[in-house]
Amino acid sequence: MSNTETSPQGSQPDTPGPHSPEPPDAAPKARGLLRSSALVGLMTMLSRVMGLIRDVVVANYFGAGSSADAFFVAFKIPNFLRRLFAEGAFSQAFVPVLSEYRSLKDLAAVKHLVDRVAGSLGLVLIVVTLLGVLGAPVLAAIFAPGFYMNDPLRYGLAVDMLRFTFPYLLLISLTALAGSILNSYERFAVPAFTPVLLNLSLIGAAIWMQPLFQQPVMALAIGVLIAGSAQLLFQLPFLWRIQLLPAPTLGFRDEGVRRILKLMIPALFGVSVSQINLLLDTLLASFLQTGSVSWLYYSDRLAELPLGVFGIAIATVILPSLSRRHAEKSTEHFSRTLDWAMRMVLLIGLPAAMALLVLAEPLIATLFHYGEMADRDVTMAAMSLRAYACGLLAFMLIKVLAPGYFSRQDTKTPVKIGIVAMVVNMVLNLILIWPLAHAGLALATTLSAFLNAGLLLRGLLKEGVFTWQSGWFKWLLQVGVANLAMIGFLLLLAGSAEQWLRFDMWQRVSHMAVLVGGGATVYLLVLLITGMRLRHLRH
Repeated sequence: MSNTETSPQGSQPDTPGPHSPEPPDAAPKARGLLRSSALVGLMTMLSRVMGLIRDVVVANYFGAGSSADAFFVAFKIPNFLRRLFAEGAFSQAFVPVLSEYRSLKDLAAVKHLVDRVAGSLGLVLIVVTLLGVLGAPVLAAIFAPGFYMNDPLRYGLAVDMLRFTFPYLLLISLTALAGSILNSYERFAVPAFTPVLLNLSLIGAAIWMQPLFQQPVMALAIGVLIAGSAQLLFQLPFLWRIQLLPAPTLGFRDEGVRRILKLMIPALFGVSVSQINLLLDTLLASFLQTGSVSWLYYSDRLAELPLGVFGIAIATVILPSLSRRHAEKSTEHFSRTLDWAMRMVLLIGLPAAMALLVLAEPLIATLFHYGEMADRDVTMAAMSLRAYACGLLAFMLIKVLAPGYFSRQDTKTPVKIGIVAMVVNMVLNLILIWPLAHAGLALATTLSAFLNAGLLLRGLLKEGVFTWQSGWFKWLLQVGVANLAMIGFLLLLAGSAEQWLRFDMWQRVSHMAVLVGGGATVYLLVLLITGMRLRHLRH
């Protein structure tokens, strides 16, 4: 894949240092946060679209039955640990330290840090992977106790698949290390594109490998392992181009590695509360009726689309910028960056949430109502999708507010906030699961996310590192009016859920294209009418 951001030498940094000939703000002025966010969003959109195609294929071949439930549990365990350790605590601890080294030291010092982080992380991951493969029966019982207690067949299948999916943690964590380095050097496109390879691998496994197995769903577990290898190998040439391809070396006593480890330990909770909450949903859903795990999975996947394309894209771009601003002691630029990120979240997250609320059944039906996916599965998945949609704005705010702490190497405050939010989520899970079943689990996650986001924002305001910039009232008014117009358009043309269930595939796709395209057009037109212009979106 060509990367327009990478020069032939690939090592032109955007902050001053002994190895940097550029002035301090050369790269930000040339690219800007908006352009970088758009690039990451575009690559992530491609990945998420491929992810939806993957889920369509999986739903068509395996539906929402016991084998699908077993796979989603087997895949969720390493995926949870990956988000918790690799893309969660590790990235949030590693990027600020790496950005500081890049700003204040030469390339040799940066390479020294990368080598020792790669060696130390690799050793830990190898040990954890071996323990995970050997302890697969215990892990499956912990993460899906309902399978263990009530359904031996689903439990056994989950254990068998977990032995193939767990090594994905090793491979994808090293991929996350590579991606963090590339992101710190403004090579955002490559890490954002990499998940496409996971989706391609699972699509291929579902279509061509599943006939080869007595339990066809085992093909998906093999596909996960293939995907991890492909994702890691894909990023290595780009690291070589910026002269930071790791030569793994043990370095637990290295000053930089010790700082990263010190930051990681408390960050495990602070950055990944939403993932822990989703895991609790799966654990409790394993006690509910068959299909509950799959309904939550499919609805979560749809909610993750705007979160990943926009929320995570913005967070990915601002973390290195915030880290450099903190190292340079540029408080005003730090605050303005956070303010810009919050405005972008509101601009994109609110209409996405409204669309998911209004179009829950049509979206689920259009994407998944084929093959083994029954009418009732669509209805049930739509219930949890609406619950997740209500919290989309909070999920996105968490993504952009947390870097306000981690960029300053403050991991303790998010930990305290995360623990409070997680406890509240657990209590709400136990309360809401009785009247609302699986949708109650999703709603509990949503409510705790709002608490998490609110406490993060309050902390930043209290510490004085974030102050509201001018123009917020007008911004809220413009976005609010545009959302009302879009909702009216969608309600007018959406039709009934029963109608969408009767449509064939092409009718669903064509109608959905009209709704999505028309809704987006109405939203943008109203924004323009109320005076919003592209220059207002630039940082």
